[in-house]
Amino acid sequence: MATFDEINVDISVVLGASEMPVHQLLRMGRGAVIDLDVAEDDDVMIYANNTLVAKGQVVLLGERIGISITEVLMRGPEVRPMRTDGPL
Repeated sequence: MATFDEINVDISVVLGASEMPVHQLLRMGRGAVIDLDVAEDDDVMIYANNTLVAKGQVVLLGERIGISITEVLMRGPEVRPMRTDGPL
């Protein structure tokens, strides 16, 4: 059985989205607030290598911010990557 010494996975958490003209964005200064299209208690989207894998909630852990996973999203076999290392 093979061992994995190092596997890199980029994790991204999307809190929400907003649209604005570039000139407005460039005029914003430090501490500016951008309104997002979500409510405070809406789920955040969790991506692994740019693929949506879960949903969660933002939680405060003392001075730190964390994410509590509320739903793991399953993908059908037609979306899963193909194995290239030989027969199953």
